[in-house]
Amino acid sequence: MSRPATLDAPRASGRLTPAEREVIEFFVHLGRYLSLPRSVGEIYGALFATGGTMTLDELVSRLGISKGSASQGLRLLRGVGAVRASYRPGDRKDHYAAEVELPNLLRGFLRDQLSVRMNHANERLGRLLDAVEDPANGAPDGLSHRVERLVSWQKKAKRLVPLVSTFLKM
Repeated sequence: MSRPATLDAPRASGRLTPAEREVIEFFVHLGRYLSLPRSVGEIYGALFATGGTMTLDELVSRLGISKGSASQGLRLLRGVGAVRASYRPGDRKDHYAAEVELPNLLRGFLRDQLSVRMNHANERLGRLLDAVEDPANGAPDGLSHRVERLVSWQKKAKRLVPLVSTFLKM
């Protein structure tokens, strides 16, 4: 029994095959785990499914998304190395293709997403530790020690990111 496609007809132009819709939905759901907008998953899924290149206008038409969403999504995907642009002589438009090599995708994600979030978490942990260690804040017994453990975990995780990135280059 086949599942109904969840890309609805008003949003998609109808030019997507059922197989393409399933691929797109897979990446939409994957993107949700990473807190990415739906359009980012749709764009990457469409490019992944075609195995070739598409222009911004083709993505807009096939996915039924706005040009602004497509442009922002492509910018984000290019920034993390999930999509690359190519130029074709005689054509003023960029042609986009999905990066399908897992190590390249992970390196981009580690570099641009995870490290930024880890830096933010480090700042928050510093503020948390300051608040817990201030006697005026009335922290429960042992909370300072537990927060210090979080700081220790954060430091270990931060050292792991470059190691994983180096491993992925092999």
